[in-house]
Amino acid sequence: MSRFHKLLVTDVRKTTREASIVSLQPEDAARFEFEFVPGQYLTFRHSSDEGEELRRSYSLCSAPDEGVLQVGVKKVEGGVFSTWVNETLKPGMTLEAMPPMGGFHQPFDTPAPRQFLAFAVGSGITPILSIMKALLTDQPQNRFALVFANRSINTIMFRDELEDLKNRFLGRMNIVHILKTGGDDAALFQGRLDRAKCDQLLAHWIDARAVDRAYICGPEPMMHDIAASLREQGLNETQIRFELFGSTPKPRRSAARSSKAPTTDRVAATLTLDGATSEVGTTRDISILDTALQNGLDAPFACKAGVCSTCKCKVLAGEVEMVANHALEDYEVADGYVLSCQAFAVSDAVSVVYEDH
Repeated sequence: MSRFHKLLVTDVRKTTREASIVSLQPEDAARFEFEFVPGQYLTFRHSSDEGEELRRSYSLCSAPDEGVLQVGVKKVEGGVFSTWVNETLKPGMTLEAMPPMGGFHQPFDTPAPRQFLAFAVGSGITPILSIMKALLTDQPQNRFALVFANRSINTIMFRDELEDLKNRFLGRMNIVHILKTGGDDAALFQGRLDRAKCDQLLAHWIDARAVDRAYICGPEPMMHDIAASLREQGLNETQIRFELFGSTPKPRRSAARSSKAPTTDRVAATLTLDGATSEVGTTRDISILDTALQNGLDAPFACKAGVCSTCKCKVLAGEVEMVANHALEDYEVADGYVLSCQAFAVSDAVSVVYEDH
């Protein structure tokens, strides 16, 4: 189920001292599987020096028409994979990755000119860059405004690429930089990107009423602040797209119980992957994903934090509790889909299927 393919590393280039742009090339047999839409991500698999399998997801920063797979990887403190990429990875080496996933960007049904707005913090610019390049190229009258928050000017990922885009699409692209240190003397462009600052930007610099869609990528509290400000300006839920980066705490289920009043902590789980069905026993405090993995099933996963949608499955029977969801849309949840890393059985028996996605 977890279909990993080898990708050849063709280039590794620094975009800041702490971040690199990695260019990748799939094998010919898998080339079509790596066609992507703007805003999608790749899930990588890598073994640490201690033999531990690591899975990490990174957004594609290239646009589909550029003919190359590129991801931006920022080195984080204590991050084994991100450190290895920034310090060890070289052209000629290979990485294992699953085909592109994610639905951060959803194209409009008609190609009419649109006005777009994006908010990004740090490495949250990565999927935004892919979306921005595609939207500005696809429709010669599209306009895009970006609010980009960073610690300082030296930590701005893709700074050269953003300036090139601004020059290339002169008059159609606007960038507002928010820096914690340095930069513009005006207080509005300094400090943390919070609700108050977003309110000011929308009041004095950006006409939210003209925006057709807004993209937000960054830490969860920041996303909620910005979304609240955008809603106050009149944008509805379908116009606001989220992509969370970073991790969330390990899932812990609540004391919720099924309406069928289960009498035991044991659960009979029926798990279907790649058309094969397994019936296994588990307990209510073990997630659906961990149940699959503990029974030797190759269930797909990446972050295990409810941030990506790699582990998505559909509940066919029984009841589950999903303790966190930062990836699925409301309509997906309504259709019975859950993030299996965050899903715990509530009823005595559950049945789920992992579909190809």
